[in-house]
Amino acid sequence: MDRKIAFIGAGNMGYAMISSIAKSNIIPAENILVFDVDKDKLSKLKEEVNISVAPDVSYAVKNADIVILAVKPNMVKKVLTEIKASLDDKKILVSVAVGIPIKFYKSIVGTDKKIVRTMPNTPALVGEGMTLMCHENVSDEEAQTVKKIFECFGKAEFLDEKLMSEVTALTSSSPAYVFMFIEAMADAAVLSGIPRNLAYSLAAQAVLGSAKMVLETGKHPGELKDMVCSPAGTTIEAVSSLERNRFRYAVIEAMNECTRKALEIGKMYD
Repeated sequence: MDRKIAFIGAGNMGYAMISSIAKSNIIPAENILVFDVDKDKLSKLKEEVNISVAPDVSYAVKNADIVILAVKPNMVKKVLTEIKASLDDKKILVSVAVGIPIKFYKSIVGTDKKIVRTMPNTPALVGEGMTLMCHENVSDEEAQTVKKIFECFGKAEFLDEKLMSEVTALTSSSPAYVFMFIEAMADAAVLSGIPRNLAYSLAAQAVLGSAKMVLETGKHPGELKDMVCSPAGTTIEAVSSLERNRFRYAVIEAMNECTRKALEIGKMYD
């Protein structure tokens, strides 16, 4: 891919994205410019994957075709103000900040700018991320280019912007629920006498394998659940207990609260 990318921010998500893109060879590592206030992170990235370190944020933007804004939502306005003079209508601005609508970016950098709003998640750290994307003033070819970049660390799909806050609970925040589930299963295993490290490993593998079955078999999750539940068996006893304790309702309620918060954040930028 004959493009130059600038990353503004190299925190946990940015670091994972930069490393994955550089290692994929979809873009030469020297064509990846990175700016971050943390010079130690930049030095580490330079040593690991040989990216180019930008001396300042304006330099990064001026020398890139695609600018990826990988900063926290509370820093977006400040960074946009700093880079808007360097951002022309040929560059593509990509943001990973949760909850901020495209119209907010346009209000600062201009309505003619090419903008892609994305929502990745932390499994990008291990190459299994799920990113949702929407865009304005971007051609289909340009959108596919950005999609290929995000596919370096997982899967990516396009979604109507009006659903971006609603999907936060399903992809961006959901790893936290899964980690809690793994931890709870491991705690129960430890209570039964299974060593802690082994318990975590076994629980994580069970979740990984189960997710893979949903993705690769095409079967409904309920059907796969029924396959495990023998009549009068151990699994149906566990399922019965989960139902008594409103397991499904707890998950649905948690996701509704997550969505409410995402919408609340979005209203701050109306």
